[in-house]
Amino acid sequence: MDALTALADGFRVALVPMNLLWALAGVTLGTLVGVLPGIGPALTVALLLPVTFSLQPVEAFIMFAGIYYGGMYGGSTTAILLNTPGESASIMTAVEGNLMARDGRAGAALATAAIGSFVAGTLATIALTLAAPLMVDVALGFGPAEYFALTVLAFVAVTAVLGDSMLNGLASLFFGLALGLVGIDPLSGEARLTFGLPQLLDGIDVVVVAVGLFAVGETLYAASKTDADDRLIPLRGPVWMTRDDWSRSWRPWLRGALLGFPIGALPAGGAEIPTFLSYGLERHLARDPAAFGKGAIEGVAGPEAANNAAATGALVPLLTLGLPTSATAAILLAAFQQYGLQPGPLLFTRDAQLVWGLIASLYIGNVMLLVLNLPLVGLWVRLLSIPRPYLHAGILVLASVGAYSVTRSVFDVGLLYAIGVAGFVMRTWEIPLAPAVIGLILGPMAEQQLRRALAAAEGSWAVFVTRPISAGVLAAAVMLALLPLGLKRWRGTRRRTQPSG
Repeated sequence: MDALTALADGFRVALVPMNLLWALAGVTLGTLVGVLPGIGPALTVALLLPVTFSLQPVEAFIMFAGIYYGGMYGGSTTAILLNTPGESASIMTAVEGNLMARDGRAGAALATAAIGSFVAGTLATIALTLAAPLMVDVALGFGPAEYFALTVLAFVAVTAVLGDSMLNGLASLFFGLALGLVGIDPLSGEARLTFGLPQLLDGIDVVVVAVGLFAVGETLYAASKTDADDRLIPLRGPVWMTRDDWSRSWRPWLRGALLGFPIGALPAGGAEIPTFLSYGLERHLARDPAAFGKGAIEGVAGPEAANNAAATGALVPLLTLGLPTSATAAILLAAFQQYGLQPGPLLFTRDAQLVWGLIASLYIGNVMLLVLNLPLVGLWVRLLSIPRPYLHAGILVLASVGAYSVTRSVFDVGLLYAIGVAGFVMRTWEIPLAPAVIGLILGPMAEQQLRRALAAAEGSWAVFVTRPISAGVLAAAVMLALLPLGLKRWRGTRRRTQPSG
C-alpha cells in the first residue's frame, strides 16, 4: 500500500494544470523530433536537454518523461514509412512494418505500434510502480564498496552489450572516463587533463558531451551517408485497424510487454534483445507463419510493445540505483545531474515528490500520446518529407544554441563541435556512443566510491570481495565480461563440428 499511497501523491503533483501542460509539451516535442528520420529517443532527449534549464526539477522531469515516450513512439513512424530505424531497438518494427506500408497498410501498422506502445507502456509503468520500492529497500543497504561494484557492472554491461565488439565498447568507455577526469581533482585540488585551459578547470559539462556525441556526431554521420532508397511511402487508407488486425495484435502486445520489462530492467538487458525475442516468438506462435516476411502485423505489434516496455524497465535501475543501462537512460542521468540530483535509494526519500510525480506522469503521458498521435499521424508523416539538408542544419543550430545556453560560453560551442567530430569518427568506425556517456557520468562516481571504500577499509582491497553484495555484483560483472568470449568460442566449435556440404 505504501507504493500506491506514494503514487497517489505523485498523481496530485502530475495533475497540476501547469505540469499537465509540460507533459503535453514533452510528448508533442518528443514525437515531433523523434519522428524525423534517423533520430532516436537518445538523440531526441539529448537535443532537447538544454530546453529545460529554466524549469523547476518536477516540471523538467515530467517534460522529460513525455519527451522520452514521444521519442520512442516517433521512431516507429520513421521505421514503418521510411524503413529507417531511429535506433537498433526499432529494427524489428521496420522489418514487417515497412512491408505493410508498401502493401498499402501503413495505417494499420502505425495504429498497432501506437496502441501497442500504450498497452505495454502502461503495464510496464504498473510494474515500475511495484518494483521500484522493493529495489529501494535492497539498495538502502549499499555502501561505497557496493556502489563501486555497481559502476563496474554498468561499465561491463554497456561494453559487452552495446555494439558488436567489446574492444570498441572499451574504447568508447575509456574515452568517456578520460573526459570525466578533466578538471580539478576533488581530493588533491590539482588540475587534471586541462592542458592549461582555465575553461576546463570545472570539468566538461555532461550536456555538451551528450549533445555533441548524439546530436552533432550523429548528424555529421547521417549527412555523410547517401542512401539510395530514401523514399517516403505515402499514407493510404484509414489510420485504423480492422477486426482481424485487433484479433492478431492484442496477444503480441501483452507478450511483448511481459518480455520487455524484465529484460529492460536488467543491467545488461537493453531493448534490442526483447524485440528480437518478441519477433521470433510471434513468428513461432502465429496462425499463419508464412505471412512473416510479407508484412505480418504481429511482427509490428510484439516488438514495438517489447521496445516500449523495455524502455520503462530501464527506469528501474536508473531511479533506484543510479545505474543507466541504455543510451537514453544515460542522457536522463545527465538530466538528473543537471539539477544536482543523484538517482538512487535516497532520491525516493529526499525527493519523493519528484520521483513519484515522474512515475505518475508516465501514466498520463501514455494516454496523451495515444490521444495525440492517432489523429495526427498524417501531420507527423508530412514531417518526413523535410529535405535532409534542412533537417541536418536545423539540428546543428539547435545543438549550438543548447551548448551555448549551458554556461553562455563560446568555448563550449567549440568544445561541442570537437566532441561532435569525435562522435562522427566513432560512428564511422562503429564504436558505440553510449559507453562514452556512461563513462563520463559514472566515472567520477566510481572514483569517489572507490576512494571512500578504501579509506573505510584502511587501504585494503579485500573489502570488495569480503562484502557479500559487492562480491556478488563483481562476480556478475566478470561473468558478463566472459559471456561474449564464451559464446564466440562455442559458435566456432559448433561450426567446426558441423558436417560440411
